[in-house]
Amino acid sequence: MRRVAAACAALLLAGCASSGSVSTAAPTTAAALGASLSSATLVSTTQAARALDAFKISCPKLLARTDQSGLTERADWAPLCARAGTLSPIDAPQFFAREFAWMTVGDGSAFATGYFEPRIRGSLTRRPGYETPIYAVPDDLVRGTFSDGSGEGRGRFDENGRFVLYHDRQAIEEGALAGRGLEIGWAADPVELFFLQIQGSGQLLLSDGGVMRIGYANQNGREYIAIGRLLKERGLLEGGISMQRIVDWLNANPEEGRRLMQENKSYIFFRRIEGPGPLGALEVPVSPRGTVAADPKFVPLGAPVFLDMEADVADGLWVAQDTGGAIKGANRFDTFWGAGDEARTIAGGMASRGQARVLIPRSAADRAQARR
Repeated sequence: MRRVAAACAALLLAGCASSGSVSTAAPTTAAALGASLSSATLVSTTQAARALDAFKISCPKLLARTDQSGLTERADWAPLCARAGTLSPIDAPQFFAREFAWMTVGDGSAFATGYFEPRIRGSLTRRPGYETPIYAVPDDLVRGTFSDGSGEGRGRFDENGRFVLYHDRQAIEEGALAGRGLEIGWAADPVELFFLQIQGSGQLLLSDGGVMRIGYANQNGREYIAIGRLLKERGLLEGGISMQRIVDWLNANPEEGRRLMQENKSYIFFRRIEGPGPLGALEVPVSPRGTVAADPKFVPLGAPVFLDMEADVADGLWVAQDTGGAIKGANRFDTFWGAGDEARTIAGGMASRGQARVLIPRSAADRAQARR
């Protein structure tokens, strides 16, 4: 759901990327950093049942993927996945407490933010009140080597055949892609669409009562700028800055707000999503209050994670089913809260420190301990 450069709602102020708990000089995988055996915790049946459902739908991916963290191998997961398929919800707490090894990666010091699935007003066709296009991926957005020698990345070939940066947000909003038939829908409110882009996925509430779910398809390759930080630096908002305060300011200052949003050059392209929920990086539906985004170099995607945070609402068992461009390093997590006003409120205020443990097969834990 969230392969967008800065998807964490609580860090609109800071720009997300600076919030990891591991420096760039630190080991680059969990195996290199080191993982130690820790004690298990018996969680509630409700929490464990939710995690069991998420784990079961993750198992086919666990059995097919190469674990970038270096902690596990595909075969390690087969017995646990087979066992999970036989369990009822009431068995779930004991399953996680007894049949997994609970591991602390590094010192376990964790930082968690939150994300959610926005719901915004939309239309399948352009009409009065619905004037902001929602674009699919343009066919001229490709990866290549820039002609100016600045390296590789997403871009386009210009009229002279030079490979250059792709259009930024301002150019796109001013019509760079108009008339190409790329619109998959139209939003009623450009501010709502801007925040949906930050989250990377969401729902269009159609005027006929229908709902269309859209998800991240690609990004223009341009840099993400945190507009909350700009508001604070320029003295336009004082005191604590939340997502709602930013939204209120943008709505109260539409022209200045439009220019401010355009300073964030990053632009997200979408695709229509079918099925029960948005897809995470594991390519399975993410689970409200059950999915976390994590760095796959430090947490096997599909593995359960236990969080004990200062913000008690985030405490409990989660499953790593997603990633994010800002979610980098050991014990850095982004908790998914679903859709709706409550999810928006919790995710928008989530920025908490605490401790994390990763649950892995015992065979993998034995290897990790032997390496210490």
